[in-house]
Order: sequence, then C-alpha cells, then structure tokens
Amino acid sequence: MADPEDNEAGDAPLMERTPSPHLAALGERARDYARNARSENTRRAYDADWRQFASWLRRSGLDPLPPDPQTVGLYLAACVQDSPGQPALSVSSLERRLSGICWRYRQLGEPLDTSDRHIATVLAGIRRAHGRPPVQKDAIFADELMAMLATLDNDLRGLRDKAILALGFAGGLRRSEIVGLDCGPGESEDGTGWIEVFRPSNGAGETPEARPSDTAGEGGLLLTINGKTGWRDVEIGRGSRPETCPVAMLETWLRLGRISRGPVFRPVARKNGGVSPERLTDKHVARLVQKTAIAAGIRGDLPEGERRLAFSGHSLRAGLASSAKIEEAHVQKHLGHASAEMTRRYQRKRDRFKVNLTKAAGL
Repeated sequence: MADPEDNEAGDAPLMERTPSPHLAALGERARDYARNARSENTRRAYDADWRQFASWLRRSGLDPLPPDPQTVGLYLAACVQDSPGQPALSVSSLERRLSGICWRYRQLGEPLDTSDRHIATVLAGIRRAHGRPPVQKDAIFADELMAMLATLDNDLRGLRDKAILALGFAGGLRRSEIVGLDCGPGESEDGTGWIEVFRPSNGAGETPEARPSDTAGEGGLLLTINGKTGWRDVEIGRGSRPETCPVAMLETWLRLGRISRGPVFRPVARKNGGVSPERLTDKHVARLVQKTAIAAGIRGDLPEGERRLAFSGHSLRAGLASSAKIEEAHVQKHLGHASAEMTRRYQRKRDRFKVNLTKAAGL
C-alpha cells in the first residue's frame, strides 16, 4: 500500500472552498466591468435581439445550445420575410441582430462561427436581394435650429431644452453623448463624459477660472466624451450673441437649475418645476428634436407623420457635419468619426452638384 506522504501536492484531491471575501469582491467588480463593456443602449438592444431569437427557436422546436450555424442561417432567412405582426427586418437591422446573437453566445462561452457557409452565404444573398442604401434622417441647419429654439418657452424646462439643442448641434453630439454628460469627471457611474467651462479673459489677463489653453480670450466649453470610437475632446466656442450661444444657454440652465455636480441634463417636474437628481434618457433628445422641428414648420411640404419620421436626435449631429466648411480632418475629429469616409458622406451631400463633370466634359 502506497504511503500517502509519497503523493505530490498536485495529486491530492482538491477540496471545494468558499471564495474569500476579497475574491468574492473582485468577482463582483469583474462582473461590473464586463457589463460595462457595452453601453446601456447596446446591452438593451442585444438583449432584445436574443429574446427574439430565443422566441423563434421555441416556436420552431429548436434548442439554442450548442450554437448551430445552420439554425442561425434559417433564422436569418425568416427575419427578412413578412409575417403577421412581424414586418421584415432591413439588412442593417438583421446585421445588428446577428451581432446581438453572437455577443450572447460569447457570454455563454459558446462562440458562434459566423464565417460558416450556412451563415456567411445566406447573409451575402440577403444583402444582394434586400440591400438598400441607408436612410438618413434630415439634417438640421443653423437657421432651422434658430427657429426651433424660438418655439421653446423661457421656463426651466425650456431653458434646459434650448441648451440641449444648441449643445447637440454645436458639438455634433450623439444623443447618448448629450445626456451622458456630467459636471465633472468621476461624478456618476453612468456618465460618459464631462464639461469644463472656460471663462472669457477680462482684458488684463486670465480670469482665475480660465485655462492656459484659452488663448483666444473668448472662452468656451470643453467636453471630454467617451463615445463609440473612444475618448475625444470637443471644443465649443461662444456664439456671437447670448440667444444663439450654446455655452451661455448651458450656463443659464446650470445656474437656474442649481446644478453643480452629477448629470448635466435632468428631468424637470411639471407641477412644481423641481429638478430631479436623475439623468435624462436619450429618448428625450429624439422627441425634443421632432417636436420643435414640427413646431418650427421645418419640412412643411411633408405630412406631419412623415415630418416626424424625418427627424431624430441625429439630425443635430448631421446638420453640423453637413454644414461645417472646414477641413475634413477637423470635422472627423470633432464628431469622433471612425473613418474619413463617414465624414465625406455628409460633406458629399453638402457639395452635391457643385462640380459638374457633364459641363466639364463639354456637354
């Protein structure tokens, strides 16, 4: 009989142990970081994608595990067919749904091979048969923005909404970037950026609040944003007059709303005008743009239903990108575009028909 002392430590039976409080805390922190790998909007969208896929699997008598490329290929084909109460998905929506399904499988430790022919070939055929040019929301331009601002009241809610519209346009911000702003760094867990106000110089030198980079003397606003393409700084200068200046509008909202810490944009109670400590949702930005664009009579040639669909929170960002007549690299940096091609897409719309090759060719 072998002596138990002859066993190597690695050959001894492992005893299940309860993790120490330190390891348990690290595990919880790691789970928080994993959840934070995607934005809240992306997580909601991916969760909805998985629910739709799981529902189809149940109706079809199929199991989600292990991931089967052939089953996913069948699902993709089903998604582009109209069915009662379930309109066909566009190609872009289908690709996003596939991303959501892949993400969930990775979280389950069962990665899905999207290069498998049952997925890749089916998706290529769907793109060829159902692909359409991307439908972009109408851009809001500066004169239209002025008309939209004029439709808002000068109460606390109106002042907040004016600041949202002006800041969104001047910064070329996504709606999630607008509502994700805090008054300073590290002030909330769900913040995605913060603001710094640079005061104008007084002529005799810098004010105490001014930064060394405030070389022009007019001051302005610096946004530090963690967007889709990573961290970026967005500089917003002061306008020519207070009623059109995004910095002045923001300062007015913060002062009258008595906001000095935490979320910049917050709900305002209709009954007593109290400012909530919570953060506005990005849906408010979309509804605000639609409401004020219609009230200002923009695209009055369309029926109201179509006008509402023509605008979204992205209309502010698209307006700046389409109208900014500066070097392409500056626009790309300001907007946080991942590629110059995305920036050119906006500027091509701005410059459409300015160059006439037909005449240049002698016709």
